[in-house]
Amino acid sequence: MNWKQSLGYAVGDLGINLYFISAMTFLLYFYTDVLGISAAAAAGVLLVARVVDAVTDPLMGAIAERTSTRWGRLRPYLLLGAIPLGVITVLTFTVPDLDESGRVIWAYATYVGFGILYTVVTIPYSAMTASLTDDYQERTKLSTWRMGCAFLGAAAVTVGLPTMLPFFASPADGYQAVMGLFALIATLLLAVSFFSTEEVVTPPPQQSLSWRDSLTAVFKNPPLMIVIGLFTLGMLSFTVRQTVTMYYFTYNVGRPDLVGLFFGLGLIVMFIGLPFVPMLAARFGKAGTIQLGSLFSIVASIGFYLTPASEVTWIMFWGCLVAFGGAPVAVLGWAMIPDTVEYAQWKHGKRADGAVYASASFFQKLGKAVGGAGVALALSAVGYVANQDQTPQTLEALKQMLTFVPIVLMTIAMVLARFYTLDSALHERIRGELQARTDHDEHLVSQA
Repeated sequence: MNWKQSLGYAVGDLGINLYFISAMTFLLYFYTDVLGISAAAAAGVLLVARVVDAVTDPLMGAIAERTSTRWGRLRPYLLLGAIPLGVITVLTFTVPDLDESGRVIWAYATYVGFGILYTVVTIPYSAMTASLTDDYQERTKLSTWRMGCAFLGAAAVTVGLPTMLPFFASPADGYQAVMGLFALIATLLLAVSFFSTEEVVTPPPQQSLSWRDSLTAVFKNPPLMIVIGLFTLGMLSFTVRQTVTMYYFTYNVGRPDLVGLFFGLGLIVMFIGLPFVPMLAARFGKAGTIQLGSLFSIVASIGFYLTPASEVTWIMFWGCLVAFGGAPVAVLGWAMIPDTVEYAQWKHGKRADGAVYASASFFQKLGKAVGGAGVALALSAVGYVANQDQTPQTLEALKQMLTFVPIVLMTIAMVLARFYTLDSALHERIRGELQARTDHDEHLVSQA
């Protein structure tokens, strides 16, 4: 792949992250402090909607890998779902003129719809990595390009949204208008990805894929099970940190205006770390590099916890180091999944990339659901009341969620990564044997 193709694919994730980071970072706060529903009600919305979102992943994966058009199996969904996804996102961040019960119903309806349409776009988009190249190292580079654009999308949200909101008459007007702008940008970027890419790695022409084949490719795939575990732990940690940060700066630090700066500095540091990820992966392997990043985040989280809320400079410092350690974790999970697609094809004779990506996305979203709902339930349990001074117990709970939870999850990830055995040597062997099978099949067809 040349750089134009890589960048063309990667900018799609910039658009996707305008949605993803908005929901991840600000939706719970929007529900409790702008839409005006209770933390307990918001917890129900997040849990139900994100579980529905996760459950639709396998269905979308099965549909995508069985699609056949002149534009490919996966690319058409980038155009098909882009506009509806933009519309439902704006509605999700809209405050309707309803009583509290009506607003809760509105939240359920719009966020469930958002999750379904998000799945329609993102499952095929993610699976395209395995269809654009089959090279082990090039996938790491492609995932690095992709994460670079994803970080740009995250920066646009975490820095841009808090910066733009004060210019509107009310927070409700601000959220609706800014999300409308994000939706327009994301739709255009997904169109760029569609027109810039080509699916060159495809299943064997004679392949007939049954539901049993798809399930076998997932559940009899040990490397994929490990990657799924890493994905789930990483997403759970990320969800908790992103969700709690807004509350921590609002109530512990007393400076909600610093949220954009905090996220912005963290993203800058992650950008700095991105170019080192392929080099570290070439030296230590993908799993080994994830272990290094996890250890770095653990040490930084300990420093964060030991820092008083009044020490803003040190809070920014430790937050940047947590972000730096997160760069390998963010990049390499997406670089490992396409390798497990070939592993399943090598072991079981069928290429089921849609099922593989859908299963990884399912558990990733399950982590997101548990993390988001868990934070909301924890807030309710410790007596959080929106737009008031919080009790010392609530403030301590916010600090612990921001630091202790990621420490535990990243420790588990370090242990799990030790069991990943699909390194570059094994993948090269798999590629060679798959190519030999393809050549043999083509020879038989020509003989016939």
